[in-house]
Amino acid sequence: MKKSPKQIIVKIENSLPKTMNDKYLLYLPQNYDQEKIPFPIILFLHGAGERGENLDFVKRHGPPKIIETGKDLPFIILSPQCKDKLWWDSDELFILLQEVISKYNIDAKRIYLTGLSMGGFGTWDLAIKHPETFAAIAPICGGGDPSKVCAIKDLPIWAFHGVKDTVVPIKRSEEMVEKLKACNGNPKFTVYPEADHDSWTETYNNPKLFEWLLDNKKLN
Repeated sequence: MKKSPKQIIVKIENSLPKTMNDKYLLYLPQNYDQEKIPFPIILFLHGAGERGENLDFVKRHGPPKIIETGKDLPFIILSPQCKDKLWWDSDELFILLQEVISKYNIDAKRIYLTGLSMGGFGTWDLAIKHPETFAAIAPICGGGDPSKVCAIKDLPIWAFHGVKDTVVPIKRSEEMVEKLKACNGNPKFTVYPEADHDSWTETYNNPKLFEWLLDNKKLN
């Protein structure tokens, strides 16, 4: 009988984060212990509604939710939790990512980043600050600083947003995508005509997103 996929709780070792819970969720694929090859990793950033000290909140959406339904994904998945009333800090996220890379068998050419809402903003920001790290990113209903986004013009990007979003207006994604195109980037942009703020459920339920991530690998 196939075992149900499990997410383990791991304590952060290298530093005491100020903006994050000192524990995070980590998912290892079913065949992680059997295969001696490096695995791709997804860093998933949740939204504002999942902040706090209870890691079960992080399982409400995105890859952690998919895993909890019993589905296996061919990635290591790192899911930290932001503390209540605080915001993702890219410096702390980068330190955590490096810690996990040092502890697990991870393919450095296949490091992916995605997040929704507050996590969409975090995705844009972390990628802009460390464009050399990621093979592809997928920000959902987020936004960022268009004046800095050309730093990731060569990075594969697939952004998502709902037209009827009144929490984070679609303009926030549009201005990032438009600026990327202006500096010769080639982002993908999926617009959901009838979606409000929840444009993540349809996105993460689409297997093509995960196939697209795996299709992208850093050359250097």
